[in-house]
Amino acid sequence: MAFLMSILVLGVVSILQAKVAYGSFDTYYSPLWGFPHLSVNPQGTEAQLKMDQSSGAGFRSKLDYGSGLFHIRMKIPNKRTGGVLTSFYLTSAPDNQDPGNHFELDYEFLGTNGTVQTNVYNNDEGHREQSFKLWFDPSADFHTYEILWNSHQIVFFVDRIPIRVFKNNSAHGITYPSKAMHIEASIWDANWAGVVDWSQAPFVAYYQDFGFQACSAPAGGDVSGCASGQYLWDRPQFWELKPDQKRVMENYRRLYMSYDYCAYASTRKPECSFNV
Repeated sequence: MAFLMSILVLGVVSILQAKVAYGSFDTYYSPLWGFPHLSVNPQGTEAQLKMDQSSGAGFRSKLDYGSGLFHIRMKIPNKRTGGVLTSFYLTSAPDNQDPGNHFELDYEFLGTNGTVQTNVYNNDEGHREQSFKLWFDPSADFHTYEILWNSHQIVFFVDRIPIRVFKNNSAHGITYPSKAMHIEASIWDANWAGVVDWSQAPFVAYYQDFGFQACSAPAGGDVSGCASGQYLWDRPQFWELKPDQKRVMENYRRLYMSYDYCAYASTRKPECSFNV
């Protein structure tokens, strides 16, 4: 029965995604920076972000949100190098300002060797990294990266496989995202992610499937109005992973997780005792 329920939940998520999977770029997003290095095809179904020694590029959602099921299909640059950071994330940080303490949910590819880092900024400076050496080559084809954010949990999915959960542990005195966030995607030179081999530039990342389902909220505003069963992703069946989903996640984490901040006393945070 648990297996069937997991399949049912995933099926509902698939239907939800299918309704918006082919939304055009201009419907949901707008360029943010590096405009000469950002291009969108005439149909609005694919965006390309290019990085060379002069600049990278990025785009952002037109609205901010307080909950939802966010996804993108992405293919990272296929030239092997360190230092190139390709990302898809939610953030409450205002545009073009020092973010300071803020909320953020990240997918960040560190170089192009197939390692993706997830991170959670919980009204602070983050440092909740969990990294995965993926079971496929993310530069060879498009893959789907998703973030489910509701009033009970945040789940990171890769090709609909859950790889990370961050629970609402406010009952234990742990902060949980309470400000609206917008979506950003970018490519840039991050010196902490390695050294860029500029002889291989330019580096190009590709994005598709721009539609998503979410509850809009004022930028920087409270998100309590988005915590409602009127939204499919915040109904009880999405408050916790099903047993079969948990087993799948545990297996993938055992096989592919290369770093976990909870594993070390120097980086461990209070939520590590509850996000199980």
